[in-house]
Amino acid sequence: MACTDGTAPELLGTLAADHATGALSTESGIFYLSAGRVVHVESAYSPDLGDLLTRSGAVAPAGWWDAVEQAGAVHGVGRQLVDSGRLTTGALELCHLGALFDAAYFALAHDGATLRFRPGVAHWLGAVRPVPVSTVLGESRRRRDLLHRIWPDPSVDTAPLTRVPGAGPAELPPRRARTLAQVDGARTAAQIASALAHRTFHTLVELRRLAAGGLVTPAPPPPATPVHAVPDTGGAAWDEPDTALLRRLLDALEAL
Repeated sequence: MACTDGTAPELLGTLAADHATGALSTESGIFYLSAGRVVHVESAYSPDLGDLLTRSGAVAPAGWWDAVEQAGAVHGVGRQLVDSGRLTTGALELCHLGALFDAAYFALAHDGATLRFRPGVAHWLGAVRPVPVSTVLGESRRRRDLLHRIWPDPSVDTAPLTRVPGAGPAELPPRRARTLAQVDGARTAAQIASALAHRTFHTLVELRRLAAGGLVTPAPPPPATPVHAVPDTGGAAWDEPDTALLRRLLDALEAL
C-alpha cells in the first residue's frame, strides 16, 4: 500500500498519465483504475450499483447476488449480468455510469489529507465502460458548481436531514415532494436516494432546493453523552452508548 500527499485530483491525473492499475482510497471513497482509466468508484455516501439495480426492479435481488457469487472472484459481475440475460449491455452501462459519477462526486468532495494507492487491485464488478480521469474530474466539478448555485451549504449532502418546523408550501413538484416525504431527522441524502431508488445526484439537487426553500436543514447533533465515574474502577470514566448514533449507524449499514 502506497501512501501519498497531495489532492485526489492531482494524484488521479498522475495515475492516468502513468496508465496505472489499482485502487486509490480517499477519506470518503475508492477509485478503481485500469490502464489509467476509471472503471468504478465506491463511496459510503452514495448507493452502490447493486442497490440501485435491485431497488429499481431492474434486477431481482436473487439474480444480483447470484451474479456476485458466480463471477465476483474473477472480477466479472457486470459481464455475468449481461451474459445471463438479467440486464442488457446498454442498461448496465447507463446505470453504472450514473453510480460511478455519483460516488466520484463524494470521493472528491471529501478526499482528506492522506491518500492511499494499492497497485494492481481490481473491483469485483469488472470493467463495464472505463471513463477517462479528465471526464470524471470535469463532471464532479460541474456537479459541485451546480449544487453550490442552488444552495451553498454542502453539509446537506452528508448530514442527517430534518424538516424545518412550520415550513411547508401548498404544493411541490412531484419528485421534490417524494424527496421531502423521506426526510425524517435521521436519514442522509444517500439513504433517501436508496429508499427512492433514485440516483444520488438527482436527490441532492432536490434536497438542496428544499434547503434553499427553507423546508429542510441538517439535523442538530445529538446532545453530548454524559460521562459517569464508575466507583469500582477507581474513578475511571465510561461513556453511555448513544442510541440515536447507533441507530443511524445501523441504518447506514442496512442501506449499504
